[in-house]
Parts: sequence; structure tokens; C-alpha cells
Amino acid sequence: MSLARRALPEDAGELLRLRQIMLDAIRGGGPTDWHTESLPTLRERLGAADGDFAAFVVDHPDRPGALAALVAGTLEYRIGRAGNPHGRVGHVFSVATDPDVRRRGYARACMEELLGWFREQGAGHVLLNASPEAEPLYASLGFTRDPDPSMRLLL
Repeated sequence: MSLARRALPEDAGELLRLRQIMLDAIRGGGPTDWHTESLPTLRERLGAADGDFAAFVVDHPDRPGALAALVAGTLEYRIGRAGNPHGRVGHVFSVATDPDVRRRGYARACMEELLGWFREQGAGHVLLNASPEAEPLYASLGFTRDPDPSMRLLL
């Protein structure tokens, strides 16, 4: 039995808190005023068990009602290709662990559940962006560096 479980709509506030921890680590802090506007949409998505979004969490061992770790991902359709004829691609994002409970295997437990969900959904491959600190975890799960360049346009 895994430590991780599928996130529920009532976990939405804690998911935003953990996501903010991850964003702060990447960007050195930032605003949180977007949480209020994001909360209803996140609750709705967490309640749609048959959708293209899934989040897995571990409950905090010392703080009832709080979460220790989070991993979220989406399933996307792209036109098929060799190696992925059905065109289903998983995207992992928002991998976060509360600082006071790191190095206990919580993120790994969440990742394993999410990867299982991607397999059940028929994903041909899974993509993620890795920080240098997290790369050993992902490599141990079978991820490799992708040589394709990435670009971004903010709309």
C-alpha cells in the first residue's frame, strides 16, 4: 500500500500552499494573491476523476489536515508518432514536499502513483522539467534528459 493517495477537492488549499513552496524555491518568492482566484478551478478539476488532470498527495504525519507532498500532472493528446501511436503524453508539474518532511520518500510515492495513472490512461511517454536537486529522483524512476530545445511565449 502506497503512502500516497489521489488528491480530493478538499485538498485544494493545501495543494496551492505546496505549489507556492515549489514556486518560491524556483523563483525566490512571489505573490500569493492568485490563490483565491485559482482555488475554485482547482477544486473542480480535483473532483473530475475521469478528466485529464490528476494529483497525488501524502498527508502530513504531524499536522492533521495538512499535506506533506504533492505531485500533479496532466494528460495531453498530440498526433501520434512512432513509439506513441495514440499520441497520449503525460506532463508532470508541481512536485513539492513540505520542507520539514523532506527526504522521507513522499515525493517518490506520489510520483509512482502519478506514473501508474499515466500508464492506465495509455500515455506513451511522460515529460517534466527537473531542477538539479530533483534530477536524481527522476533518473531513478527512469527519466532521461531530453535534447529537444524548449521555448515559451507568455500570452
